[in-house]
Amino acid sequence: MTSLLANRAARRRSIVFTALLAVTLVLMAFSSSAVIRDFQGAVSFALRPVQGAVDGFAEGVSGAFTAVGDIDRLHTDNAALRRENERLLAQIARLEEVQRENEQLTGLLQLQNSFAYETTAAEVIARDSSEFSRMVTISKGTDDGIAAGDVVIAEGGALAGRVVEVGLNYAKVVLITDESSTVIGLVHGSGATGEVVGQLGGSLVMNNIDSTEAVELGEEVVTAGIELAGGIRSPYPKGLLLGVVIDVRRDANSVVQTAFLEPTTNLEKIEYVLVVLDYEGGLPPPDEQPIDCSITAQAGALPGGERPCIQPTPTPGPDASAVPPPAAPSPSP
Repeated sequence: MTSLLANRAARRRSIVFTALLAVTLVLMAFSSSAVIRDFQGAVSFALRPVQGAVDGFAEGVSGAFTAVGDIDRLHTDNAALRRENERLLAQIARLEEVQRENEQLTGLLQLQNSFAYETTAAEVIARDSSEFSRMVTISKGTDDGIAAGDVVIAEGGALAGRVVEVGLNYAKVVLITDESSTVIGLVHGSGATGEVVGQLGGSLVMNNIDSTEAVELGEEVVTAGIELAGGIRSPYPKGLLLGVVIDVRRDANSVVQTAFLEPTTNLEKIEYVLVVLDYEGGLPPPDEQPIDCSITAQAGALPGGERPCIQPTPTPGPDASAVPPPAAPSPSP
């Protein structure tokens, strides 16, 4: 039974193979004829637009997939480039900040080397620019030799203010733009003097200038550094920059005039300062203050080591040479 089935399968395969071979031979015979070739060409020509459209669609689909992949890759590349750009910009900003700080410190170092007094550099660590005060806190205190009353200088040799409170490692400085600050200023060109006081908004006003003095716009105003007899001198060294004259108000009926100044340095943005350690302004120490001779003369000799006393200014009297001689007596009758 099994062999019978196998024989039948073998005969069917033989028949199919023979049929296919016959069809192939027939097709080969027909394909070699001119009519078949013309028919094939006509069919190919007729189907060429369809084939082109199919090929174009296939290419479009392929191009769309390729474009999607390119877009995703470009998004990734753009994100990477954006992150790199942000990193470079941040690095440039840091380098510019370091360069700016180096320039400020270099300027302060040059000022320190050219200054006649002993100074120490400090950093501004806090600001108090409220409606009523202009004050900064610096990073050094008594551990670095700073004391209350020390003068503080900003870049360019501009006066910043004075120390009013000091701790071990900090000091508070009242700026000259504070309303409580008063500095005797000197107009660089004319030599006129006046009281420079702070104003709200960071401006300066120079009051009580003699009305006979010619104060011009653009002139610089510096600390006068006035010194008086007996060792009394200004709390500020002479020649520190205060500001530039930007306006002058004159009253024809007044004996004084007022000038408005723009500070030389923007004190609201200072970051580093110099503190003068060895300048002594104001009254000398009590044991060095001169005393009035008219008083000590009544008490006896001056104590040993006492400085010479102040000689009182003599009161001007009539000049004897200017007194006319007495009139000659009239002759007796």
